[in-house]
Amino acid sequence: MPIITHEIYIQAPISVCFDLARNVDVHTETTAKTKERAIAGVMTGVMEEGESVTWEAIHFGMKQKLTARIIEMEKPNRFIDEMVKGAFHSFVHTHEFIEKDNGTIMRDRFVYRSPLGVLGKIADKLFLEKYMRHFIVNRAIELKKIAEFKKREFTYHSM
Repeated sequence: MPIITHEIYIQAPISVCFDLARNVDVHTETTAKTKERAIAGVMTGVMEEGESVTWEAIHFGMKQKLTARIIEMEKPNRFIDEMVKGAFHSFVHTHEFIEKDNGTIMRDRFVYRSPLGVLGKIADKLFLEKYMRHFIVNRAIELKKIAEFKKREFTYHSM
């Protein structure tokens, strides 16, 4: 079972990072390369514990659907979402937020099982794990840009 971890420092308050990471509109913005969009469940705004969203996106040249639900939340430090239905056999994505040096460390831990047994394990080794790592890292970088821009915007307007 592959485990992907990634950590990024964001020069923005923990509450801003936490809210942006569970915002459907921001998710759509940070995953523009795969044309992700919400098609069911929470369609806009910030998700809460127990809520789910169904995403439609293009991965590997194919339109795919995936439904995920937030199963646990400790504001503003952590939330966990898991796949309810989709292309994976299963996944659990833990999002952690730690205050540090007037900013936030955002840590992703993505644990998944590929479908198709042995064929899925071969796909992991050949391309899937690398693809998922790239997806998670790029989304984090985009979220950082948004959070740091919002912080600058807030600081400017409150002067």
